[in-house]
Amino acid sequence: MERQALSVTELNSYIKSRMDEDPRLLDVCVRGEISNYKVYPSGHHYFTLKDAESSLKCVMFKYSAVKLRFRPDNGMCVTAFGRVGVYLRDGVYQLTCSALMPEGAGDLQVAFEQLKAKLSQEGLFDPAHKKPLPAFPNRIAIITSSAGAAVHDMIRILGQRWPMSKVILLPVRVQGVEAPPEIAGAIRYANEFQVADLIITGRGGGSLEDLWAFNDERVARAIYASRIPVISAVGHEPDVCISDYVADRRASTPSNAAEIAVPDRNEMRDTLEGYSIRSRQAMEKQLKSLGQRLEALRSKRVLTDPEVYLDNRRMDLDRFRDRLLAAQERQLAGKRQSFVKLGAALDAMSPLRVLARGYTVSLNSRGETVKSVRDISAGDRLRLRFSDGQAECLVEHVEEGEEHG
Repeated sequence: MERQALSVTELNSYIKSRMDEDPRLLDVCVRGEISNYKVYPSGHHYFTLKDAESSLKCVMFKYSAVKLRFRPDNGMCVTAFGRVGVYLRDGVYQLTCSALMPEGAGDLQVAFEQLKAKLSQEGLFDPAHKKPLPAFPNRIAIITSSAGAAVHDMIRILGQRWPMSKVILLPVRVQGVEAPPEIAGAIRYANEFQVADLIITGRGGGSLEDLWAFNDERVARAIYASRIPVISAVGHEPDVCISDYVADRRASTPSNAAEIAVPDRNEMRDTLEGYSIRSRQAMEKQLKSLGQRLEALRSKRVLTDPEVYLDNRRMDLDRFRDRLLAAQERQLAGKRQSFVKLGAALDAMSPLRVLARGYTVSLNSRGETVKSVRDISAGDRLRLRFSDGQAECLVEHVEEGEEHG
């Protein structure tokens, strides 16, 4: 009997229809490791789930992928939810995923760690970027829900601690998909219009999902870009959000944020009173010291009997004068002695001393000393200088003799 041949499309369609009718394949839960993960421009996600012995092709279409709160990656162990069907064109079966859940930690925790690592790498948590809080803020903007207990606690504490600060409430939603853009928008608004010189943003406690708006990347980047210092006050003491890492200061609770934002007027009053007491004590101590000095000066002889003081100074002046005169006499005597010695040495070298021993000095008609017979000729007139006078003579003859050393 001749068997009827099916086309490939017919066979694939048949298998697909049978699989689509199997209720066990319409809602499956599969655990495995992600590999070959890729996101296409269309927004669809394609990957393979594998274990030690097998692999399964998977697709997550854009309308399901946008609900992911973490970023799947190769090597990540997940549980995939969806239905098994046949891709008619290739004749292969695949899992069409409607949701993914990371193994171990929940998807929110994985998303938190991924965003934390990303922003930390970009430098959004860098302490060098943190701005100092104003010591005495004039205006404080609170960005939170107007209906929560947190805002009332903050306003009450701010009023008690430092009523001089003006509190401006910028109400936003702090939970749900609308919360992140509203919080980020309020921070940008406060900066654009300079409504305050300090911002507090946060909310009361809750689950990780309740606090998730403050783990949103848009809120983190708005806080980082804020020119106004920001205090992040989310949940209770153990709760830590991405906004806490980015903000200029983290508060453990909204109430703690109000305590950080402003000084306590009572403590300030006590501090000022302490300064006043210490200042008064220091002034009294100084006045007492100056009074003692004044009393000591008042009892000095120079004030009680100034004539005696002047007499003592006169005697001192006489002693100084005598010492100066004695020193001057000693100096003059030394100078005289030096003068006598120099005069004797100079006199010993005087040509007049030579002339006194019988020598003469010959001068020509120009008054120049004749040092050699070569400087004169017969017929020249010379003037002879003696120790007690001079005489003129006529040279009749010149005769050169031997030179003596």
